[in-house]
Amino acid sequence: MTMRVAAVQMRSGTDPTANVVSFTELVTEAADAGARYVQTPEMTGLVQKDRKALTGTVGAQEDDPLLSAAGDLARTHGIWLHVGSTPILRGDGKVANRAVLFAPDGTLAATYDKIHMFDVDLPNGESWRESAIYAPGDRFVVADVEGVGLGLAICYDLRFPALFADLARAGASVLTVPAAFTRQTGEAHWHVLLRARAIENGAFVIAAAQGGTHEDGRETYGHSLIVDPWGAIIAEKADDTPGVIVADIDPSASAAARGRIPNLANVRPYAQDRRQQDAAQ
Repeated sequence: MTMRVAAVQMRSGTDPTANVVSFTELVTEAADAGARYVQTPEMTGLVQKDRKALTGTVGAQEDDPLLSAAGDLARTHGIWLHVGSTPILRGDGKVANRAVLFAPDGTLAATYDKIHMFDVDLPNGESWRESAIYAPGDRFVVADVEGVGLGLAICYDLRFPALFADLARAGASVLTVPAAFTRQTGEAHWHVLLRARAIENGAFVIAAAQGGTHEDGRETYGHSLIVDPWGAIIAEKADDTPGVIVADIDPSASAAARGRIPNLANVRPYAQDRRQQDAAQ
């Protein structure tokens, strides 16, 4: 059974209302192209690196205007709509970087809070401290999309292969990586990491991205991708401008790839050889 999927590339800004308008237009474009599953990028609803401005803008999940619009869009178009992530105020007053999946009837199907926080000082002088704003999640999520296991991840999670192996072993044949990769790291690592996660796990990878220069000053890489289980890029938005890419995927190709390279089944436990370590010291 094939399914048409779409990745929506955005350039979200600091105005949530404007982001909802752009989101609605692009999701509608993807649905009109026949997509049954549509994914948007990390921080779809708000790209704002100023902590005070961000925390003063976001609200609880049930009050979020983008998620309200997403549920309506999913129901109107009869699609699985995956908001790659948006900032959500948790009950404890902390902010989650949360992915939200809506079913074709507009109901909530799954949520996932980004586990790995991007805390780094880059050579170009940029400094990022996600943990200063966001509370990390503590569980991985595989959602059922019409019998297809959909593994949820967000951006920096991409650099932690064990998470994706866990998702694959839990039944995911499609892995998702909505992102707001920086231009610098994206140019160096985006394509190779996404293709590696697909190959390692014999899974499709769908990665909707933010792209371009945003209102808060950050630059993101764009280049939304859809990769097949053998590591081939089957669709790419080969720039940083807003738009939509679509591809027809056959989830059975995942089982075929895993049959050819059964590394997930061949994993063996092992221990560190303390004697060699002690000798080296």
